[in-house]
Amino acid sequence: MPVMETSNLTPRQYWQEVRSRPGRSRFGFGRKAALVNIDLQCAYTDIQRYPTAYQTDPRQLEHINRLARLTRAAAMPVVWTFVAFMDNADDAGVWGTRSNTPDSLQNIKVGSERANLDPRLEVDRERDAVIQKRMASAFHETNLQSLLVWHGVDTLILTGGSTSGCVRATAVDSLSRGYRTIVAEEAVADRHEIPHYANLCDLMLKYADVDPVASVAEWLAARERT
Repeated sequence: MPVMETSNLTPRQYWQEVRSRPGRSRFGFGRKAALVNIDLQCAYTDIQRYPTAYQTDPRQLEHINRLARLTRAAAMPVVWTFVAFMDNADDAGVWGTRSNTPDSLQNIKVGSERANLDPRLEVDRERDAVIQKRMASAFHETNLQSLLVWHGVDTLILTGGSTSGCVRATAVDSLSRGYRTIVAEEAVADRHEIPHYANLCDLMLKYADVDPVASVAEWLAARERT
């Protein structure tokens, strides 16, 4: 009877092994992509101000700005999500019941500094879509699906955080809706390396391609020339 495999590898070492020998065919890019940047708001990006913020690759926001420019140049949609709740947090539901401190998720209020997209991001407010969400997946009770259908998108490029939370949830929902899903490796982040690398492995093996930013940028740049 098959038993669960065991290993002495660290999550980082396991990720390096999976990345070098993925063992599965790639989903690959389709005809048209959308860049979906998940929860790059101050609560999670400003490590100088907020204890809830985290950083994996110090160039994460730089990479995302580059991908956003290339996506616009290829006439493809750029989406930014943020999570925020009403003053009494009723719209957080059971997700907001595990703690209640000033730093708790449900206390990210609409219009607050913690809810604001990081000012280092190059957000084109006239062209990009900015979507408020209340649960982990960027698809849950938002207009993301209808926006993608309108643009004729068949591929999602995901960035943001956290790798083990909202990025993973969005990737699972993306695949479930029939989209080719690409996670830009250096453009996603998590609080700790264990969930970060463990979930990159899961994403690569099950739900998405995990590609270097350089490869994603190369594909987008080629679309600009065609």
